[in-house]
Amino acid sequence: MVDIQVKNLTKFFVIGEYLLDGLSFEIQEGERVAILGRNGCGKTTLFNILTGQMDYDGGEVYVNPNKRMGLISQIPHFPEGYTVEDVLRSAYAELLSDRKKMEQLECQMSAGATEEQLREYDRLSNRFQSGGGYEMDVEVDKICNGLGISREQREQSFSSLSGGEKTRVNLARLLLEKTDILLLDEPTNHLDLNSVEWLEQYIRAFKGTVLAISHDRYFIDQIAQRVIEITQGHGEFYSGNYSFYMDEKQARFDLQMKQYQQEQAKLKQLGYTVERMKGWGINNRTLYRRAMSIQHRMERIRKTEKPQKERTMKASFGEKDFSGDVVFKMKGVSKSFGDRTLFSDVNLNVEAGERIALLGDNGTGKSTFIKCLLGEEDCTGKIQFGPTVKWGYLPQIIHFDHPERSLYDTMLYEKNCTPQVARDRLGAFLFQGEDVFKQVQNLSGGEQSRLRLCMLMDEKINLLILDEPTNHLDIASREWVEAAIEEFEGVLLFVSHDRYFIEKFAERIWLLEDGTIRDFPCGYAKYRSILAHEAASKPAAVPVPKPKKEKPKGGTKESEKLVRRLEREIEKQESLIAQLDVKIEEAAADYQQLTKALEEKEAAEAALMELMEQWEAAQE
Repeated sequence: MVDIQVKNLTKFFVIGEYLLDGLSFEIQEGERVAILGRNGCGKTTLFNILTGQMDYDGGEVYVNPNKRMGLISQIPHFPEGYTVEDVLRSAYAELLSDRKKMEQLECQMSAGATEEQLREYDRLSNRFQSGGGYEMDVEVDKICNGLGISREQREQSFSSLSGGEKTRVNLARLLLEKTDILLLDEPTNHLDLNSVEWLEQYIRAFKGTVLAISHDRYFIDQIAQRVIEITQGHGEFYSGNYSFYMDEKQARFDLQMKQYQQEQAKLKQLGYTVERMKGWGINNRTLYRRAMSIQHRMERIRKTEKPQKERTMKASFGEKDFSGDVVFKMKGVSKSFGDRTLFSDVNLNVEAGERIALLGDNGTGKSTFIKCLLGEEDCTGKIQFGPTVKWGYLPQIIHFDHPERSLYDTMLYEKNCTPQVARDRLGAFLFQGEDVFKQVQNLSGGEQSRLRLCMLMDEKINLLILDEPTNHLDIASREWVEAAIEEFEGVLLFVSHDRYFIEKFAERIWLLEDGTIRDFPCGYAKYRSILAHEAASKPAAVPVPKPKKEKPKGGTKESEKLVRRLEREIEKQESLIAQLDVKIEEAAADYQQLTKALEEKEAAEAALMELMEQWEAAQE
């Protein structure tokens, strides 16, 4: 069954300049499809058209009317005073309305129920149950645990959250709505590694249809069954994940180039023959007619277009010579905000040529750690740099002192270079023509990152520090940044949630968690296997011992003592089961922890039944 069908879709914002030009594709029920393309190629515009938020200029768009579609891109507005919990529960608006009506009917029926009231209550009750009303709390906890939305955050006002936190909550709300078609526009932005991995598992288990716009190559590899690349307003189709797409795209380029070269060689040979026969045919009409026949045949040959590689930026980091072994040392470094300790007693040495990834969940203090290292934040302990170290830093949040300036003026004033050098450097970063006169404040996040990198790469440095360097960059730009970093021979320290990037560059990993930094002298794959081994080696929960049956001793006083003791034990066991219920809710998104908690609860309930039997016997 077709869930989405697009035929000859056209959309333009400036007359004569088409963003989408005859785009056509079909999405079958249950497919997971990645939409790729450079920034500005029309991916988000396509999503807005599919959801009806934007009109189009030509073609046909069909979305299965019997399916419920959900889009995560823009943050919806909620009433003033709405907490995060209110936003999450808005996914169950119809079920909550049914429950309220049921409660009202219960009050009305307490003094006596009519047949009509009983029928209405039965109808509402069945709808509430079939809609998952009784599993509502468990589902909310499961999604929140998976996406790292804490109970404290659920009590906060939604309007007080950061943009990234709002995106995360809105994603949770969308997943709770039980939509049939998920449209995800950069869903991994603002998610830490654990949350991204949880989202991948959720999407792979999702029974509906998924369309995802993403520049996260590892994420696409994990979830995509098919890739649609939007290029020059058209669609290119690949029947596999990102790795397949890359191999197939190169194979198509090579084949088209081979066909082009063969055609050009053939045309060149025929052209040479035509010229010779025309020369010989000056006095021979037969030869001349044959030459003209060959020329007409050349014109009828189907010409293969010469395949073009995408324009890429050409630049590299300037490097300063480094003398010595130790780049920097940290001894007893600690940082706290009030009662909250981000990290304490950090002792690390970094030597020349190392490539280090600083990992950890959102909010653990990775960016603060970088700022402490660079002296932008105060901390206790000792940080010492080598005498010839010069660092360059790309922060997560890009800031310009004069955002009202154009790109061209920014380069002139801040880099103190000549007009020609400014144009050349900007051109190397794909800022060409009239683009260089745009105001910095009007650039997209990706363009601002590109401009800051343009300025950073001119500096002579031997320590490069990057905080989320691939955020807001499309895949082509990410690959360019990677190419530039590969040539950099100095020390690299970076914070990233881009697993593709981490796997490519990390040779040492620092994990910031629980206020400490663990040092793993290995790459990302081995680091993941170490964590998996540690998780598997944790001792299993000890089952609750089964109490021995006690028969009541003779005498009334002895029996009464035994009854009271058993009642105290029953209360303790019931309290334990209540604690396990909370543990089960908290572990709803973690299969291993959930299995252990359920086993503990089963053992505890069996022990409770034994105690109840003893209590009944004692009563008798």
